[in-house]
Amino acid sequence: MKLTLGEVAKHVDGEVVGESDTTISGVSEIQNASPGTITFLGNPLYSKYLKDTKADAVFVDEASILNGKSGIIVSNPQLAMAKTLTLFSNKKLKDPYIDSKAVLAKNVRIGKAVTIEAGAVIKDGVIIGDKCKIGANTVIGENTTLGKSCLLSPNISIHDNCTIGNNVIVHSNTSIGCDGFGYVTENDFHEKIPQEGIVIIEDNVEIGSNCAIDRATIGSTVIGEMTKIDNLVHIAHNVKIGKGCLLTAGFAIAGSSEIGNYCTFAGQVGVAPHLKVGDRSIVASKSGITKSLKGGKVYAGFPAREIKDHNKRQALINQIGRLRKKLDMLIKDQTKH
Repeated sequence: MKLTLGEVAKHVDGEVVGESDTTISGVSEIQNASPGTITFLGNPLYSKYLKDTKADAVFVDEASILNGKSGIIVSNPQLAMAKTLTLFSNKKLKDPYIDSKAVLAKNVRIGKAVTIEAGAVIKDGVIIGDKCKIGANTVIGENTTLGKSCLLSPNISIHDNCTIGNNVIVHSNTSIGCDGFGYVTENDFHEKIPQEGIVIIEDNVEIGSNCAIDRATIGSTVIGEMTKIDNLVHIAHNVKIGKGCLLTAGFAIAGSSEIGNYCTFAGQVGVAPHLKVGDRSIVASKSGITKSLKGGKVYAGFPAREIKDHNKRQALINQIGRLRKKLDMLIKDQTKH
C-alpha cells in the first residue's frame, strides 16, 4: 500500500511541510528508517537521529525541528504515528468461520461474523456478540457473555458467569474469573472460602498475556472501561479498577482495594488490601501502597509517599555514607590525641 504525504496528513489532521505528493509506503523507527517511509520524533532523546534518518518524512510538533526535511506537523507525533500504523497494517482479516474442531455446547448464542478457531471450548449458556474472534484452545465458561468485536487470543481461560464488554482484547495465557485467594484459618487449618462472585470487564479494555483477574468472593471484580493492562498483572477478588487506568507489568493489587479513574501504575507496584487510590494518581515503579492515597498526586517508594517527600528521604539516606566517613575521621583524630 502506498499513500502520498498529503493523504497521510489528512488522516492525522496534520500540516504538510515539503512536497505533499511524496510517496509513503510504510512506517519505521527514526534510527533505523528506510527510504519511502515516515517516522516520528516524540521524545527529545531521539533528536540526534533526525539529521541522518533515511525516512522521507517525519511527524513533529514544530516545523523548526525539521530543519529542511519533509514532514507533517501535528500536536502529538506519537499519536499520529499510531494512526498511521493502522493505515499500513499487514494484518489480513480472514472471513469469519467456526472451525470444525471447536467444541460448542448446544445452548450457545453466537452473533454475526464470529470466528471461533480450532480447539476452542464454548460452554453452556455463553453469549458471543457480533464480530468476535475466539482464538485456538480458548475456553469460555458457562453463562459468560461477550460483547461485540472482542478479540480473544489463543489459550485464554474465561471462567463461568463473567461479563465481557464490547471491543475487549485479551492476550494469550490470561485467566479471567479464577478463584480469589480466600481462606479462614483456625487451629492451623486453612479453610477455603468459596468464591461465588463474578468478573465484569467493561468496554474497550485490553488485557495482556499471563494476567490473572480473580472473581469476587461475593459481588463483582470490575475493570473499568478503556483501562489497559500490561502482561503479568494480578488483580485479586473484589477489586474495582476505574476508567482509563494504565497498569504496567508486575502490578499486583490485593483483595477489595479500589482504584480511581485515569490512574497510572509503573512496573512492579503492589497495593495492600482494602485500600483506595484516588483519581489520576501516578505511582512510580516498585512502590508499595500500604495506605489509601489521595488522587491527583505522584507517589513513589515503600511505603508509597508523595514523590517529593520520597526524594528528600532518599537524599538524606545518600548523605549517611558521607557523614559516617566524617565521623570516622573525627574519631580517628581524637584517638591520636
